[in-house]
Amino acid sequence: MKHPKIGLALGSGGARGFAHLGVIKVLTDAGIPIDYIAGSSMGALVAAFYGAGIDLERLYKISTAFKRKYFLDFTVPKMGLISGTRVHQLIRVFTHGKKIEELSLPIAIVATDLLSGEKVVFTKGPAADAVRASISIPGVFVPVKYQGRLLVDGGVTDRVPISVVKNMGADIIIAVDVSRVKQQAEITSIFDVIMQSIDIMQTEIINTQENTANVMLRPPVEGFSSRAFTNIEEIIQFGEKEALKHLEQIIAEIEHWKGRT
Repeated sequence: MKHPKIGLALGSGGARGFAHLGVIKVLTDAGIPIDYIAGSSMGALVAAFYGAGIDLERLYKISTAFKRKYFLDFTVPKMGLISGTRVHQLIRVFTHGKKIEELSLPIAIVATDLLSGEKVVFTKGPAADAVRASISIPGVFVPVKYQGRLLVDGGVTDRVPISVVKNMGADIIIAVDVSRVKQQAEITSIFDVIMQSIDIMQTEIINTQENTANVMLRPPVEGFSSRAFTNIEEIIQFGEKEALKHLEQIIAEIEHWKGRT
């Protein structure tokens, strides 16, 4: 019997994006194949690490050991507070210097061209370069200059890249949104201002996108900081719980697709 191609659309959300790992673990444990992944910002980083062949147990350990000091390299503010050199090196190590087309499954990494306002989708080329562009939160990370473009965070134009994974060939799309706005959030720094502003700007867009995914997962992680990289184990567990809650729906979608073919 023919099987549908399953695509994951992993959204932006800073540290809250580690919930994506919990979703992937539940799907793989349930024997649901992942054929394509499109990721924006933190979703792109998780996609690239997973596609590089790092097993989930190790990914869990890496994520819980992740600390801001590993990637913070402050620079004289001109186009961003953090130069991004250190995080680029980190990504390159964990992706084994691979190109996107060399990863274990088709991956698309989404960034935004600050000059044209266009969404830029990487499906080839060095994975570390593409992810570094995709995580370039405006005002926080220095943008990436690439082939005449000035690239920033993919979440600016496409917080949860549902249309991207559909264009890759996915028959069934499972979308994961980890950037819901935390109301009455404590805003105490420029990082908080930027992250909260981006979440607010994207809210209406993602609401209109919801109907284009077969299954929309929203782990309730808005209570966690998107920038602190603390409580990572809890964030991952929320991803697992949300995926488990929708597992029957996902299986039903697969069976429904099979019944139509």
